[in-house]
Amino acid sequence: MAGAERVTVTLPASLLEQIDRVERNRSRFIAEAVQQELLRRRREGLLRSISDPHPDTTELAGVSLADWTSDLPAEEDLVDNAAGVPVRWVEGTGWVRERQ
Repeated sequence: MAGAERVTVTLPASLLEQIDRVERNRSRFIAEAVQQELLRRRREGLLRSISDPHPDTTELAGVSLADWTSDLPAEEDLVDNAAGVPVRWVEGTGWVRERQ
């Protein structure tokens, strides 16, 4: 593990026995488990923010991509307005696909 630091973590003996039964390298096992938990929590937070967005972002919900990018320099081609799927925010439901 590049850039690894030593830490002291207290775990129940029974949990260590279970780890030792499936993995010889405790440190690697615990590091992988922690990475997976952090990823799970990050995804959970993103899903929560989609279903219940911050109040400051609701004002952007009614703004089209073209309006939002109108101040960008045209020669930059930073945003392709034709790409993606049109969506809109519906209070109590979340993001829904626009009917065309």
